[in-house]
Amino acid sequence: MTSRLRELSAETRALEARLRLGGGKDRIEKQHQQGKLSARERVEGLLDAGSRFIELGLLVAYDQYDGQAPGAGVVTGLGLVHGRPVIVVANDATVKAGSWWPETIKKILRAQEAAMRCRIPIVYLVDSAGVNLPYQGGVFPGQYGASRIFYYNSIMRRYLRIPQLAAVMGQCIAGGAYLPALSDLIVMVKGSSFMGLGGPNLVKGATGQSIDGETLGGAVTHTQVSGVAHYAVDDDRACLEKLRELIFAIPRSGQPAGPLVGAGGDGPVSPAPAPRADALYDLLPSDHRMSYDMHRVLEVLVDDGKLVEFQEHLAREMICGDARIDGIPVGVIANQRGLIKGRPGEKPRFGGILYAESAEKVAYFIERCDRQGIPLLFVQDVSGFMVGPESEHAGVIRSGARFVEAMATARVPKLVLTVNHASGAGYYAMAGQGFDPDFIFSWPTGRMAVMEGESAVQAVHGPAIAKAAAEKRPLDPEIQKAVDEMRADYEAQLDARYAGARGFIDAIVYPEETREVISLALRASLSNPGPHLGPFVLPAHPDA
Repeated sequence: MTSRLRELSAETRALEARLRLGGGKDRIEKQHQQGKLSARERVEGLLDAGSRFIELGLLVAYDQYDGQAPGAGVVTGLGLVHGRPVIVVANDATVKAGSWWPETIKKILRAQEAAMRCRIPIVYLVDSAGVNLPYQGGVFPGQYGASRIFYYNSIMRRYLRIPQLAAVMGQCIAGGAYLPALSDLIVMVKGSSFMGLGGPNLVKGATGQSIDGETLGGAVTHTQVSGVAHYAVDDDRACLEKLRELIFAIPRSGQPAGPLVGAGGDGPVSPAPAPRADALYDLLPSDHRMSYDMHRVLEVLVDDGKLVEFQEHLAREMICGDARIDGIPVGVIANQRGLIKGRPGEKPRFGGILYAESAEKVAYFIERCDRQGIPLLFVQDVSGFMVGPESEHAGVIRSGARFVEAMATARVPKLVLTVNHASGAGYYAMAGQGFDPDFIFSWPTGRMAVMEGESAVQAVHGPAIAKAAAEKRPLDPEIQKAVDEMRADYEAQLDARYAGARGFIDAIVYPEETREVISLALRASLSNPGPHLGPFVLPAHPDA
């Protein structure tokens, strides 16, 4: 029998493979005929050969616009250049000429926020026709419209001193020209790049002047006449090599690029043996409601399978412990599933549910990690907080608030991995997206919603269902239809792909790559010594 994780992984891989083709093979070939690389070829050429690229937001908007906006027309992600973590934003000109959809703005802002939170360089590979005019209402105006991109440009440049490099490798028109203009360095490609507030046609209509694009805003013009750009190169590959050279020259700060040193100064840490990642596919049960041992999942994710548990015999529905991932110290917080045997005289507890005692335990652990500068990894399989008189009388609201406050105000990096459920206020407490974790990932089995579908059905239609059962009759047709529709809606919205399409997670990752993804995300986040509170924290003065 194929496991649920294997089945969902296969479906998601097929979807991602299709999305990575952007506008399709024909349009990629057209790029090649123009002497240009595709967006993903450009990203590959920029990053270190064979290194991991964590693509952020690949699934965004895939189920909207009749499938015409794969990746929302932009590739964003985290990778390595000369061993240094960088954020990359690359317009995909095979998707509506790289024009900006509403979700394109969301992806670019998320990428910029990752660069600001981690204090790492960001590289823009520009090839865009500008605003997608039929959807300008969701792109142009508003607090989080396109202008927010330029706001973040300015904050990074003036206050945070985060290196921003822009390569104009195709069109860069109208307001979009401010993205490279607000960067530190601009590289342009001779013969194939154009940057201007208006193209030749607009100039003709506005002023009556006739001029070709290269003379108006090409690489030679902007490096020899206007002085807007700084380097002109012959082709895409030379452009990428120039960018790599410029990134190499940027002084490093924060974490060293060499072997990481463990907490306590015990010297470089050797890589852990290859984990038994394939075993993870069979750990999660086929029915998401069934129990499993979260310890077995964590053993595969952390170095040498070693997790030193904190208060392991107290509130065992929550696992807290110290571990390393690729030698990087990390505090792990995870939900245990199944029925948890209580202390003598106590009732068993339900795994995946947060109680007052477990909330207090986790809050203390978070605060200890925060004091010691240890990053936090939240491994989510949570259904919410316990309800009922016993829980309320134990002060679960107060304890839950303490948990949330400790998590929200922790100044260390916070990473999230959803492996199964992410429901109710438990999702919030376990560093839900609204609390600005540095990165948030999900396995294909992740299920994110306020509650499971059956619980929602009972909450809305429970009295009618109970009445029909008591009277030993079927539900009224209208109510049955409403119940069926609610179940179907919840099942669709609980799919990790649904969360990915709306940007609720940064990426869907697979078991065998989870360690490597978390390692790179940790390394990037540790480039910023902190605090990790929100997208950015400004210094007291521009020169601070």
